[in-house]
Amino acid sequence: MHTALKSILVFMIALVCLPAAHTHGADSKSAPPATQPAVKKISLEEFEKMRKDKSAVVLDVRTPREFEAGHVPGAVNIPWQSPDFHKQVEKLDKSKTYLVHCYSGSRSAAATKEMTKLNFDHLFDFTGGMRAYQRAKMPVEKERSTITSADHASPARTRRSGGNPGRRSGR
Repeated sequence: MHTALKSILVFMIALVCLPAAHTHGADSKSAPPATQPAVKKISLEEFEKMRKDKSAVVLDVRTPREFEAGHVPGAVNIPWQSPDFHKQVEKLDKSKTYLVHCYSGSRSAAATKEMTKLNFDHLFDFTGGMRAYQRAKMPVEKERSTITSADHASPARTRRSGGNPGRRSGR
């Protein structure tokens, strides 16, 4: 009877341990793969070197007003806070390299995260942003020619009339 008791005990331990081992193995196999690769953060020096490449696009995700006040020469403006940010970004050529920046790095980090979800593979986040660019006394454009069509409805257009940009005419 002592042998029978040992057999029952071994059987019960096996019943308890087997499902736990099976579940543990299933968890490690069903663990989700890394969703998106991390976007590489680049310095001012890397940004300057990379933007000379013909396939690189400097994407400024600041507001139209910030962009108009001064931007990297040749930059394209698609504001991160624009309600149609996704629509505008989806129209971009995914084979190109995008050097994304804002003023200091917060909006560009969020924008590159969203762009990664849209299957952009060649993304770089210029973390120093326009602040670092201006501190380094790099050349700045103040034209509206590179702003996307969605931005033409922006209140920033009032600057052309010479009025106060914060006020609408007729007030």
